[in-house]
Amino acid sequence: MQVCLASTSPARLALLNQAGIEPLPLAPEVDEEAVIADIERQEGRTLPADEHVLVLARRKAADVAGRVLEVLPDFDGIVVGGDSMFELDGEILGKPYTPEAATARWQAMRGRTGVLHSGHAVIRVRAGAGDRPEAHAVARASVSFAADVTDAEIAAYVGTGEPLLVAGAFTVDSLGAPFIERVEGDPSTVVGMSLSTIRRLARELGVEWTDLWNRIP
Repeated sequence: MQVCLASTSPARLALLNQAGIEPLPLAPEVDEEAVIADIERQEGRTLPADEHVLVLARRKAADVAGRVLEVLPDFDGIVVGGDSMFELDGEILGKPYTPEAATARWQAMRGRTGVLHSGHAVIRVRAGAGDRPEAHAVARASVSFAADVTDAEIAAYVGTGEPLLVAGAFTVDSLGAPFIERVEGDPSTVVGMSLSTIRRLARELGVEWTDLWNRIP
């Protein structure tokens, strides 16, 4: 049983590796901003965080599921897509991209608690099968930041470049970890995707998690 990860995120790849899975990573060809803008324009509303991440997770998984057989004609397994966003006081915080934005985020977040929303989509793909059943869900975890993080620490952390391209401008499994005091919920959710959620979704599609192991020492 094979796994295709609809992402090039090093964090998501590392999570699966640590859980005994070496997936085939394929980059989804999805214009995320355009997808969300189009939905919000059609529906005349701003998507809340849960809907936002779930829409993108499903679009990414669907895009890759439609192409994986071109790469592996005998593919028999699941395609996993994900998307994450951090919410603080009702405001959705994606990737900051610039040092200025990341610095402002950290100055606002220290001493406070926000929620990491992570959308998941799993699609069953088999060569020769006409149907591609899907299961999807959103996982959440609250993250509390240390109140005594100094401006100098923020500047040093931002200077590493790590927080610029991650949701919420922080990591819990790398350089940002010492500045986080508490995580409530599945810790892997904060890293990039909830492994327990992926396991449950795979089972809904008739796939047992242990059948996906392919790199057990």
